[in-house]
Amino acid sequence: MSTAEAFSGPRHRAATYADLEAVDPLLVAEIIDGELVTHPRPVPKHAIAAAELAMEVGDAFGRGRSGPGGWIIVSEPELHLGRNVVVPDIAGWRKERLPSLPSTAFFEVAPDWVCEVLSPSTERYDRNAKRRIYADAGVGRMWFLDPRAELLETVQLSDGRWVVGPTFDNETEVCAAPFDAIAFPLTILWPLNPAPDTQNAQ
Repeated sequence: MSTAEAFSGPRHRAATYADLEAVDPLLVAEIIDGELVTHPRPVPKHAIAAAELAMEVGDAFGRGRSGPGGWIIVSEPELHLGRNVVVPDIAGWRKERLPSLPSTAFFEVAPDWVCEVLSPSTERYDRNAKRRIYADAGVGRMWFLDPRAELLETVQLSDGRWVVGPTFDNETEVCAAPFDAIAFPLTILWPLNPAPDTQNAQ
């Protein structure tokens, strides 16, 4: 499967959690506006970028080793936000908003921050329906990480609407709220990029 598929079962029937549980485990499944949406697992560059970002943010804000701590950072959590079930690539909660972990396999408390790593199969949903769902749930900050363009875009929720924040590329250090207590080069998120040809550059 190369693109996301939406399936809502028989006409006029909203997808249920049972529909989601029946999806092939090799696919990522979400319920968005009553439709069951599935898409393939990410390609390696996408997966590595998400893992590197989760480690960078998690070390400073989850463990507090190189930053202030005070956060719970989770990769690919299942979020139940109203009737929608979504799975961001990374999400973060301030500890005071999540004093204990749920006993379920999902979270019902909306995170304070989410990051969606864009891919051809998910970008349309990430930038449109999921962006709206996060706003409706009161998620304060959202990042879009694009491994193909090697860009990081940021937006902030203000009065129920997303306000565009800074965009970072390989020439700039990332220093973005809510994690602006640290800065890091965007290039660490793609560690297996080809090395520069130093001989031709001389």
